[in-house]
Amino acid sequence: MKKIEAIIKPFKLEEVKKALNDVGIVGMTVTEVKGYGRQKGHKELYRGAEYTVEFVPKLKIEIALSDKDVDKAVATILASAKTGSIGDGKIFITDLEGSIRIRTGESGEGAL
Repeated sequence: MKKIEAIIKPFKLEEVKKALNDVGIVGMTVTEVKGYGRQKGHKELYRGAEYTVEFVPKLKIEIALSDKDVDKAVATILASAKTGSIGDGKIFITDLEGSIRIRTGESGEGAL
């Protein structure tokens, strides 16, 4: 089992969700996050004063899935979240040691 964490631009969420559903990957957790990478934030003008926004708002999508679905999920996220501009985000893939469905107590891939 693997866990995919994808940091994306907020306006891309619906497109990513629909694309993942279309390829048979259902279920995700979405969290509003803030951060910065190489872009190091940006400057904005508010009521005539310029200020720097250091932490850019993003969304973090977390998906737990079986090993066989990882390549399909990553390719789908890449295709649907990409705008071609700086700040498109990142995808992280980690090993998932286990999972347990709270309602039934089922564990392993069956709990996904």
